[in-house]
Amino acid sequence: MKTTAVIMAGGRGERFWPKSRNSRPKQFLSLTSDGETMIQKTVKRLIPLVDISDIYIVTNSAYKTLVKEQLPDIPEENILAEPAARNTAPCIAFAAAVINQKYNDAVMIVLPSDHLISNEKLYTDTLRKAVYTAEQEENLVTIGITPTYPETGYGYINFSEEYNGAYTVEKFVEKPDLQTAEKYLDSGKYLWNSGMFIWKISSIFTNIKKFMPDIYEGALKIGKAFNTPDFNDVLIREFTAFRSESIDFGIMEKAKNIYTIPGSFGWDDVGSWLAVERINETDENNNYIDGNIISEDTHHATICGGKRLIAAVGIKDTIIVDTDDALLVCSKNNTQDVKKIIALLKNQGREDLI
Repeated sequence: MKTTAVIMAGGRGERFWPKSRNSRPKQFLSLTSDGETMIQKTVKRLIPLVDISDIYIVTNSAYKTLVKEQLPDIPEENILAEPAARNTAPCIAFAAAVINQKYNDAVMIVLPSDHLISNEKLYTDTLRKAVYTAEQEENLVTIGITPTYPETGYGYINFSEEYNGAYTVEKFVEKPDLQTAEKYLDSGKYLWNSGMFIWKISSIFTNIKKFMPDIYEGALKIGKAFNTPDFNDVLIREFTAFRSESIDFGIMEKAKNIYTIPGSFGWDDVGSWLAVERINETDENNNYIDGNIISEDTHHATICGGKRLIAAVGIKDTIIVDTDDALLVCSKNNTQDVKKIIALLKNQGREDLI
C-alpha cells in the first residue's frame, strides 16, 4: 500500500515571540546551528520513508509562498492551503480527502512541522513499524515518547498489552500535575503524547464519519472538487463551516482499536524558548548565546540577538530575545506565558508587532 505523509504547518508559534511572527511563524525559522528551518528538517527526515511526491503540507493560505520557497521540491498541488484556522481534525480530514482522491486509500503519516529528532535512523525505524501496524487492520496508531522525567506540559498515553510490537492504548490523559506525572513515570505504563499519527485513510475516515459526521461530509466534497475549477469555492465554503476541533478530542479520546509504539529517538517538541538550550550547545555557564552578546556572571540564560550589542550582567534562568522592533525579557519559569504578551498586543491594537 502507498505510504504518504501529511505535515501540519499552520500554527502561529506564539510562545516563540518575538522571533516567531504571523508573517513567519516558528516552523519557518531555523532554531539550530545548521541553518535548516523546522519544516525543512521535518521533510528531510521523511525522505527515506516517503517519496517527495507523496508528502503533503497543510498550512494557512498566508504561508503558501513560504512553503514553496523553503520546500521547492514539494509539488505545488501538495501544498494544501487552509482558508481559515480550524485546528487539527479539519486539517487532517482535508488532507485525507485529497490523498484519497489520488490513491483510493493509502497509509497516512501525520506529523507536526516543528519537532526535532536527534536519532533519525531510530525515528525512521519506529515510523516503519507504525506503518506496518496501520496496514494490518482498521486501526489508529500513534507514536508515544518514552518519558525521561515527570513532565507536566504534555498529555500522556496510557497503554497495556503488546500486539506485534505495538501496545494497546487504554486512554489519553490531559496534562497532569507534578505528583500525577511522577506516578505516570514510575508506573512504566504511560508515554508522552507526541501528536504523531499513522493510519490508513479508510481507518481515519471511518472514525471521522462516526464521531464528526459534518466534517466527514464536508471533507468528501472538498476531495471530490480537488483539481477542478470549483475547488477553491468548495474549499472555502466547506472548510470555513467546520468547527475548530483537535484530532485528540474529536477522535483519539473516543475511538477504539488504537495502538501506540514507544519512541526513544531524541524527540523534542520545541514548545517554548526553553527548548533552545536543549537542542543547541551551551557554554561553560550553561548559557545559550546567539548574536552580539557579552556577559558577566550570567548563568543558565538563553540570549538571542542580532547586530545590536546585548550586555548581560548577573542574570540567571532568564530568556532574552532581541529583534529589530521588540525585546523579550522573560524568566524561564514563565516561558509558557509569552502567549499572554500576544493577547495584550492584540488588545492594544498593536498588530504590527504580532
